Amino acid sequence: MTSIAESRRPRTPAGEDLRSYAAIGDGRTVALIGMRGQVDWLPIPNLGSLPVFARLLDDETGGCIELEPVDEYAVTRRYVKGTNVLRTTFTTARGRATVTDALVTGIAGRLPWAELARRVEGVSGTVPFAWRVVPGTALGTASPWIEQSAQGPVIRTGETTVAVVGSDHGMSGKTTGPSGAPQLAGSLTATGGSRHLLVVVATHDEPLHLPDPDIVDQGIERTIANWRSWSREFSSSGAWADEVQRSVLALKLLIFSPTGSIAAAATTSLPEGSRGGKNWDYRFAWVRDLAYTAHALVYFGLREETHAAISWLLRTIRDNGPELHIFYGLGGDVPAEVREYDVAGWRGIGPVVTGNPAQGQLQLGVYGDLFAICRTYVDAGNVLDVATGRMLAEVADRTCDLWRNQDAGMWELPELQHYTSSKMGCWLALGDAIHLAELGQVAGSPERWRAEQQRIAEWIAQHCWSQDRQAYVMFPGSDDLDASVLLHAPSGFDRGERMSSTIDALTDELGAGPHLYRYSGVQQEEHAFVACGYWRATALACVGRLDEAIEAMDALVKTTNDVGLLAEMIDPADGSFWGNLPQALSHLALITAALTIDELDDRSASPTT
Repeated sequence: MTSIAESRRPRTPAGEDLRSYAAIGDGRTVALIGMRGQVDWLPIPNLGSLPVFARLLDDETGGCIELEPVDEYAVTRRYVKGTNVLRTTFTTARGRATVTDALVTGIAGRLPWAELARRVEGVSGTVPFAWRVVPGTALGTASPWIEQSAQGPVIRTGETTVAVVGSDHGMSGKTTGPSGAPQLAGSLTATGGSRHLLVVVATHDEPLHLPDPDIVDQGIERTIANWRSWSREFSSSGAWADEVQRSVLALKLLIFSPTGSIAAAATTSLPEGSRGGKNWDYRFAWVRDLAYTAHALVYFGLREETHAAISWLLRTIRDNGPELHIFYGLGGDVPAEVREYDVAGWRGIGPVVTGNPAQGQLQLGVYGDLFAICRTYVDAGNVLDVATGRMLAEVADRTCDLWRNQDAGMWELPELQHYTSSKMGCWLALGDAIHLAELGQVAGSPERWRAEQQRIAEWIAQHCWSQDRQAYVMFPGSDDLDASVLLHAPSGFDRGERMSSTIDALTDELGAGPHLYRYSGVQQEEHAFVACGYWRATALACVGRLDEAIEAMDALVKTTNDVGLLAEMIDPADGSFWGNLPQALSHLALITAALTIDELDDRSASPTT
């Protein structure tokens, strides 16, 4: 139990439990809402923008939007079924009320401004609420102020303009918060059958539209209907159907609708471990993530998102070529700068940054990811354009030349090595290139690609298998293990005894319950990587160990938070979330594992290598 009085006391850098956050979005940005009804993260205007509301990372001056009962309360919440609209129920000694939170969408799709609607409905008794909107400093880059206009108070933070409108929301006007920051505040009392609306509307570097609260109220219902209409376009009937649907909805939050790109996560700088240092910005589009997303989107028949994401990626690669980058900005640029900000970070664990230092690395596995995307698209019955076919032929030839080089590996490591999973990614790239050439989608030299693919397979068998460890090692000459090789059970590189034995070795050394750490020795630096546990379940199914795969999945899906979201990392000891969230790769791994196990569950044939 808590109260808004407690939440208004001077706060420590302890930070909220990351499991406590639910996410809502509108196709352009994402808001994170905690169990106390507080919005602690909301970049404006875009997901990749500096956040005007960022108490998640900057407890002192980050800014927040609070809406909370005055009395002590118990809280439960859920997403409205089939949507990314959140409904929270607060129960006090005096009554019960619900808060419905939505980033509202328009009649024709995404609104051209950000519109956070918070509807309070009294269920029974009397529940007094207090609310406040505290603008932040955009990670210390702007100084917010509130000015009085003819239409009411307006918040200015740098080039961002914010206003508050509503109905029966009891705005008291401009006040000063505990740290001396300007804020808008008010109070309301929900009683049985009452209805109140609090709307935070914002634009960036453009005029601000002040919506009619009645239209916004209708917009909440329209947003629910829009989400449900989208959800009806896909369904999953397997053992983990509910978890799969929630993961697909989480992925939808990360699709940046202005371009079709897909963000790796909704946040930046949430640490992977208590030591800090590994605090990166994931609000970019990784080619790797898009490869897995494309498979899921195609499986569920989500044609528009599939075409938009793949077309955006191929165009972006050509525009920023000839080198293939491992990730791109959501707008199609190549991010180059990592900038650090002088704020404390979540639980005081810094640094807080924008940008990601992995840009510019050579990661050979990205070639396999690119071809997997294109193969998925073509195998779904689509046709590549001429320019893409030519580009892919050049990339296949480049893969033939580059696969012998050292690279940074999937985990973006500073030490260059001949990482096993990178070589497997090159094997996959050439196999898919051959497949596309045979379908007439890519013009090139499939004979060369076939010969080089065979050389890669032979090289891996000779150099990357350890007879002593009975496992594929991280790189030749090492005894270290790397969970990313598990991705090449479903890729088809190995579904036989060697992969099965590798699963056992990884489980023995890196396993923690159903979870798995990324590679040998990393347990000292970070927590278990959520996706790795699901990769293990997928690989178990691929090598024919279905009972173990199902057991692992049943355990893993229980580790989501109360509304079904996943972060990047999880502490196996207490289930706490670490790293950025919601994390696309985690949800993609859940989806892939569920679909793979369901697909293979009725098969009785022995796996083949």
